[in-house]
Amino acid sequence: MKKKSSIIITTFLFIVIIVGVCFLFKPLFVGLKFGLDLQGGFEILYKAESIDGSKMSRDKLVATYKTLSKRIDSLGVSEPEITIEGNDKIRVKLAGVKDPEQAREQLSTVATLSFRDVNDNLLMTSDVLSSGGAKIGQDAAGNPAVALSVKDKDTFYDVTNRVSKMGTNKNLIVIWLDYAEGEDSYAKEGNQCGTSESNCLSAATVSQGFASDVIIQGNFTQEEVSNLVDLINSGSLPTKLSEISSNTVGASFGDRTLSTTFKAGVIAIALIILVLLLIYHFAGFVSSIAIILYTFLVFLLFWLVGGVLTLPGIAALVLGIGMAVDSNIVMFARIKDELYAGRSLTTAVKEGSKSSFSAIIDANITTLIVAIIMFYFGESSIKGFATMLIITVIVTMFTMVLLTRVMLKLFTKGGFFDDKVGLFINVNKKKIPDVSKNEETPKRIFDNVNFLKYRKLFMILSCVIILAGAIMIGVKGLNLGIDYKSGTSITIVSDKDISKASIRSDLVKYKLESSSIDITNDETSIILKDALDGNQVKELNSYFEDKYDAKVNIGVVSNIVQKELVKNAILAVLISMLGIIIYVSIRFKFSYAVGGVIALLHDVLVIFAMFAFIRLEVSSMFIAAVLAIIGYSINDTIVIFDRIREELKKYDKKLDRETLEILVNKGIQSTFLRSIYTTLTTLIPVIILLLLGTNDILTFNVAMLIGLISGTYSSIYIATTIFLWLEKKSLGKPKKKAKVYKDDIEEKKIKGINC
Repeated sequence: MKKKSSIIITTFLFIVIIVGVCFLFKPLFVGLKFGLDLQGGFEILYKAESIDGSKMSRDKLVATYKTLSKRIDSLGVSEPEITIEGNDKIRVKLAGVKDPEQAREQLSTVATLSFRDVNDNLLMTSDVLSSGGAKIGQDAAGNPAVALSVKDKDTFYDVTNRVSKMGTNKNLIVIWLDYAEGEDSYAKEGNQCGTSESNCLSAATVSQGFASDVIIQGNFTQEEVSNLVDLINSGSLPTKLSEISSNTVGASFGDRTLSTTFKAGVIAIALIILVLLLIYHFAGFVSSIAIILYTFLVFLLFWLVGGVLTLPGIAALVLGIGMAVDSNIVMFARIKDELYAGRSLTTAVKEGSKSSFSAIIDANITTLIVAIIMFYFGESSIKGFATMLIITVIVTMFTMVLLTRVMLKLFTKGGFFDDKVGLFINVNKKKIPDVSKNEETPKRIFDNVNFLKYRKLFMILSCVIILAGAIMIGVKGLNLGIDYKSGTSITIVSDKDISKASIRSDLVKYKLESSSIDITNDETSIILKDALDGNQVKELNSYFEDKYDAKVNIGVVSNIVQKELVKNAILAVLISMLGIIIYVSIRFKFSYAVGGVIALLHDVLVIFAMFAFIRLEVSSMFIAAVLAIIGYSINDTIVIFDRIREELKKYDKKLDRETLEILVNKGIQSTFLRSIYTTLTTLIPVIILLLLGTNDILTFNVAMLIGLISGTYSSIYIATTIFLWLEKKSLGKPKKKAKVYKDDIEEKKIKGINC
């Protein structure tokens, strides 16, 4: 009776927790910040260049960042994202902005103040002024004027002193707002200087050098002075900005994406829970509780760090759930092994949790390494994916490892499940050996399978697939998206019938050339060879919206961005592999690391080969999928290697080639079923996202589907084959003896102290 009441109370407590979490989840989800791909808006990547042609400094970039922040504040946009990228780029994201084109126009007309001579040569930039130093003032006659506070008085004195000696009619400092090279000139604008029709604000006569604040005076009204003060304070940039990439998403387009992706996530979680219940019974129920808490805590942590939820972020979350479940599957597999070894349920849970811990830690740390590298080298959408992946790994370690372990111990403590192991974790009680009678541990379903028997055949098969892909890439190349070849992507969602012929006619009207037009159901995807400017984007967006009553998403990538993305993608993959080699070599052995990394390289090449055949677009989300597969595949490989290492440690005799092969095969046998279950639970969200998700993450999902299958295959057949080959080569070789030098001092032995 006591056992039953203990179980009832514990179950009731966890049901209360689930209900509480579900109750809190909705307001938390609503309280999250959503990216522009989920609520509409627009994104611009600017390249910043010094006005005077000098090298771009960090100080100037930060000053430009602050100026843009002030400028965006005046737009009334909530939660804008402004980030500095590299040494000369600033990315601006304005999610939920009601009029993207108006915001684009205001940002692109950020004022730049410059001081020039009568021949239009640059004398000083706004660097010499104090931040926010423009104020409403008056000239000597009491007329409205702009008062400027000088920060760098030494420079100001040197310039004014030099100008004062230039002679009559030349000793002028001309102050310009947004001076246009080749268009503006004092010789042409002199008579208009100081009027509202001219960018020339003032032409001040300088009779001597001085180091003090200055007055811009002209024929200004009070309103004009007020506007100038606001413009200068919010826009006196020390740099000029060039738009090199942009993405515009309609609000309705974003809403559609959010609802379909959220639906896919809910269905995926429900199916994973169903699979866990079918495979592991009550332990699956405990794992399901952990999944619900895991999902809630991921969103909570994401909200606490001020993360912005994007489509790639949701993809990382749903994928993370599948990978997080693996931690429980590894633990459950170990618990079942302990039960089949004749342990009691309480002991099996304790020992199974303990023996699975190192494999889970190693697997998650290798995934974390990849996520951190992805965050460092990735651009906007990749960073969002990496941020969510980092959070999922951290939360996995708490909920799916620590919390599940605590819950299992609580439920086994009362002894209710001692004679109900089938109900608890789907173990056949009849097959549990009686240790007191020396009964043997029953064989597992795959214990008679020789996984290494056809390893050479599998290696040849992999080489054929990779070689065929390489030939295909050499002949037809990859179908590169605009991320990696520059250009413009347009997505049109409409209920109206749209044909390729009508789209081509539309593009001819605007003198544009497409490299591809794809129409599927209600979605039309267009890739243009040219990178459109802001005005072209605005015009084309309005045209397609009006003609097809459509939701339109337009993305632009210039050559500058394309080169940076290609370089960062290559670096991210190479450094990820290097990081894994170092970590696995430290935790295991160099031969394990080599086997693991060659398996990863195999997976990457297989994904590229398959994309060469199916001609799907290779975009930045494709690279995110490749990096995610690197993290997943090494996760899977680590678990298998952990079992192989365990088998080798248990064997205390001298190893020969045949025994080594048997032990490696034994490690694969004991983890094969777990590999199948893990792949299944990770495939579920990917397949659901493929069926219900949008085209925005189609590339990601297909790459993940291929990579998950390849990753499981390579972990079992490629990584272990390479490891076995390296270990066989080292068998029989004498271990290197430590060198002893003549100068080494022999330790003196003293009885009772060290001998």
